[in-house]
Amino acid sequence: MTEAAGTGAVRLPALVEPGPPLDGEQVRRWSRHLLMPELGEIGQRRLRAARVCVVGAGGLGAPVLQYLAAAGVGRLGVVDGDEVELSNLQRQVLFTTADVGRPKAEVAAQRIAALDPGIGIDVHPVRLVDDPSDLFADYDLVVDATDGFVSRYLVNDACVRAGVPEVWGTVLRFDAQVSDFWGRPPDGVPPVQLRDVFPEPPPAGDVPSCAEAGVLGALCGQVGSLMAVEVVKLVTGIPTPLYGRVLVVDALSGRTTQVPVAPWAGMGPPGGSAGGADPARPTRVGPTASLGEVRPRELADLLAAGSVTLVDVREPYERATASIEGAIAVPLRDVLDPRGRGAIPTDLPVVVFCHLGVRSRQAGLALAAAGWDASHLVGGIDAWSTEVDPSVPRY
Repeated sequence: MTEAAGTGAVRLPALVEPGPPLDGEQVRRWSRHLLMPELGEIGQRRLRAARVCVVGAGGLGAPVLQYLAAAGVGRLGVVDGDEVELSNLQRQVLFTTADVGRPKAEVAAQRIAALDPGIGIDVHPVRLVDDPSDLFADYDLVVDATDGFVSRYLVNDACVRAGVPEVWGTVLRFDAQVSDFWGRPPDGVPPVQLRDVFPEPPPAGDVPSCAEAGVLGALCGQVGSLMAVEVVKLVTGIPTPLYGRVLVVDALSGRTTQVPVAPWAGMGPPGGSAGGADPARPTRVGPTASLGEVRPRELADLLAAGSVTLVDVREPYERATASIEGAIAVPLRDVLDPRGRGAIPTDLPVVVFCHLGVRSRQAGLALAAAGWDASHLVGGIDAWSTEVDPSVPRY
């Protein structure tokens, strides 16, 4: 494992050993891949030998499955217990009107088999309720294309237990995130998992679902394609995957941001430690870092009383679009670097905020671990605009 110079990005070895040599038809099918020196014949043989499980065949899973099948992944698992609904067709382009009422996993398997009859397909028409660690252990990599917090944590924790890397993505309205996780990687690779970004699921009702808030259909295709790219990079060893970074996509402004991720402050590395500890839940070591949560109206009262310091961890272009009066600007990268925290006072409790609450949670955990009395604004400045000050534009 190495770090790409000047980027902070981790370079990982290829996940899969090359399969057998390609025959003439396969050479013609993947000729555009073979022309790329980063991929080439050896990379294509790795893809053909790869076993990838895609959990969710919906807005994200549909493009992931299509592009992985087209890329030549040799074995694909499709996990989805839902049936196709008419409202799915706005974004789940793997399906047609004639498929409404049919099981998604079965229809998805038929579509990708038609694209490449040589693909091995495992159909799992189930909703994940119990621990799927045994299922995931049969694959080289898992793609989490689910759309609920319960399933995301179930997939993450099972991947950690099984020692399998995970490509993760989420999308809501015009916003999306993509990253790669590996809770129990090989020696020399720092472990990173979903719980390093979001240690616990948010309380029920705090974050709306796509059915409640909506989602831009075309963005699902964009994000699913990005997730498929991450699978190809991890399988073949192409530098550099989004391991240790979360790609944040703001489709409304056409901007992307990369947020660095490190193992949860104050937490030991996940993995099968002695004593029977759950490998999906890291064991706390040393002082406990406690991060509070503040709602928008509560923050308004605290600001009116002058009893907190408000810290904005967004990028300058975001602050130019929308801001909360009185906030100190300290970008997330500076909060995560002990040398960059000098502008944050210690005489009052600190409330950290960002766009939607992703970066502020990580920033708050870092500050809490370093000794600040820290909380973060749930829902970010978007929630502030909705609940407190409509003059602040949503973006």
